[in-house]
Amino acid sequence: MDSANRPLSPHLQVYQPQLTSVLSILHRMTGVWLGVGTLVLAYWLIAAVMGPEAYGTAQDIIGSWLGLLFLFGWSYALFYHLCNGIRHLFWDAGYGYDLEVAARSGWAMVLFSIILTVLAWGLGIIAGGG
Repeated sequence: MDSANRPLSPHLQVYQPQLTSVLSILHRMTGVWLGVGTLVLAYWLIAAVMGPEAYGTAQDIIGSWLGLLFLFGWSYALFYHLCNGIRHLFWDAGYGYDLEVAARSGWAMVLFSIILTVLAWGLGIIAGGG
């Protein structure tokens, strides 16, 4: 068979998305989001060192509705990545490979990351008085 006429490997257009593949892709995306958020954190820290004017500008940007939305997404990415990392530790130990267990642990990980995000923001609002 000529190599030019060989069938191509199946791709995303052929396969149905599965929970584990979607969660894996989201894990990578949250890792990128954490990297971007770390740059924002570095900007905020540098602004704090540069003085009141630079810090005030950074606070205005980060405290805007768009900045808060970014921080909410960043905190969700943090908890998602944390929970999925714990799930991967169990896999590394050889547990949770059964399809039913993998699906349940996947949904549990998503649920726990949502709960932790809401809890962290709720406690932050309560502690901040706002």
